[in-house]
Amino acid sequence: MIIKNASVYTEDGIFLNKDIYIDGDRFVDCREKVHDTQEIDASGCYAIPGLTDIHFHGCMGFDFCDGTREAVDTMAAYEASAGITNIVPATMTLSEEMLHQICQTARAYKEEGVHGGKARFHGINMEGPFVSLAKKGAQNGDYIHRPDLSMFDRLNEASGNCVKLLAIAPEEEGAMELIEKRHGQTVMSLAHTCADYDTAMRAFEMGACHVTHLYNAMPPYTHRAPGVIGAAADTAKAEVELICDGVHIHPSAVRTTFKIFGDDRIILISDSMRATGLEDGDYTLGGQDVKVTGSLAALKDGTIAGSVTNLLDCMRTAVLNMGIPLEFAVKCAAVNPARSVGIYGEHGSISPCKKADVVLLKKDGLVLQQVILDGQPL
Repeated sequence: MIIKNASVYTEDGIFLNKDIYIDGDRFVDCREKVHDTQEIDASGCYAIPGLTDIHFHGCMGFDFCDGTREAVDTMAAYEASAGITNIVPATMTLSEEMLHQICQTARAYKEEGVHGGKARFHGINMEGPFVSLAKKGAQNGDYIHRPDLSMFDRLNEASGNCVKLLAIAPEEEGAMELIEKRHGQTVMSLAHTCADYDTAMRAFEMGACHVTHLYNAMPPYTHRAPGVIGAAADTAKAEVELICDGVHIHPSAVRTTFKIFGDDRIILISDSMRATGLEDGDYTLGGQDVKVTGSLAALKDGTIAGSVTNLLDCMRTAVLNMGIPLEFAVKCAAVNPARSVGIYGEHGSISPCKKADVVLLKKDGLVLQQVILDGQPL
C-alpha cells in the first residue's frame, strides 16, 4: 500500500508532505519494497500514528471490569474504529477475588494473540485498590486495601505479568515498599492520594515515575503546599496523565500544564467509561451508579466518574478548544504513551519496520477519514 499526498507526522515531531509505504503489516522506507500497489490519496489530510490509550475503563456498554472476553473484544473493536490502535485498559477498586478474575481474563485474551481489526491489548492499568479513602473519587471505598506487595504479586501472576501500570497512594502503609520492590517491572503511578510534596518526592526517589490523571483525586497545587503536582514538576523522569475531555480540566490549566511539563512528559488519556460511544442515560462504573448527560458522567453525589470521550476526541479537543499545537497533542497521544508502557519499538510512529498503523484526519476540523491497522484499512 502507498498513502500519497498526506501531511505526515514524523519521528522528529513535525509534519512533512510525503508518501507512506507499507508492505504487509509494516512500514517500509521506499516504493521498491512495496509488493502491493494499492494507493490511497490522502490529499488534504494529516497522517498520524495510531494512538495508544493507557487509561480507559470502557466503551460501547462494556467495562474492562466486566471480566469477560466479550467486553475486551468489543472495547478493542470500538477503540480501533476511533484511531486508538493500542490499549491498556484500567481496572477499578474492587475485591481481590474480582480483580483476580479480571486478570485471568486479560491473560487469556492476551495469550490468544492477534485479534483482527481490533486494537492490540498490551496489558492492564491497575487503578486501585491501593488508594486513599479521602481521595477515592469514583472508586468504591468498600474495596480500598492498603498497599500489599503479596496481593499485587498474586494479581500480577494471574494476569501473566501484564500489569503495565499500578496506581498507588504513596502515603499509605506499605506503599513505599511496593514501589521500591516492583518499579522495575511495573510503572508505579501516584494516584488517588493525599500525599504532600515530601512524600511524593520520596515515592519518586523510590522508583515511581508516573502520575494518574493529574489534578484529579489529589490535593491542588498551592504556593505553600505544591503536593504531588509540584513534586512531579520537580522530577525530570515523572510523566503525567491528562484528560482533555473538556470536563475534567479547564483549558487554561491544560495550557499551563504544557508550559510546566512540556510535550515530552504529558500523556493524554481518555479515562472513558462504558457509556462512551452510546447515548445519555444511566450506567455503572466500578459497581456504582453513574448518570451520563452530554459530556459529563457523574455519581449521584456529583463526583465525576470517568469520561465519555475517546482518546482521539480528547486529542481533537486539546487542539481545537484548548489551543494545544497539533504536533504536541499527537506526541502526547501516540508517542509518549507507547514509550511509557514499553511498546515504542513497534508502535507509536510512522517509521520503517514498525507496525503499519495510520490515522488519517481531515485538516479541516481534524475529522477522522480512515484508520489503517496492520496495513489494512478498517
